[in-house]
Amino acid sequence: QVQLVESGGGLVQPGGSLRLSCAASGPIFRINAMGWYRQAPGKQRELVAASVSSGIRTNYADSVKGRFTISRDNAKNTVYLQMSSLKSEDTAVYYCNLNINSGSDCWGQGTQVTVSA
Repeated sequence: QVQLVESGGGLVQPGGSLRLSCAASGPIFRINAMGWYRQAPGKQRELVAASVSSGIRTNYADSVKGRFTISRDNAKNTVYLQMSSLKSEDTAVYYCNLNINSGSDCWGQGTQVTVSA
């Protein structure tokens, strides 16, 4: 069974930075896409950033462009999200997502990011 383990969340002041990590383990033969989503209280889960085509192409939500960077280490089946210039509206539970093998979606357990003074 494929497992995703996230780390790196926490409390940070506005303007600060955090780096999230998500390590995948288990029977992974092909990674089609890796991404990060977030869900704030009372809101729907939304895509934050995605990396497809072995990392050649990346997509970002408009709200995080220029502040967040997604990267990946294919050898380690790990995806990262570097978050800078954080704002209070970035507060949410962040989930990593992998689309693997024949198109199966796998989710991490979620990590809380709180941006507050």
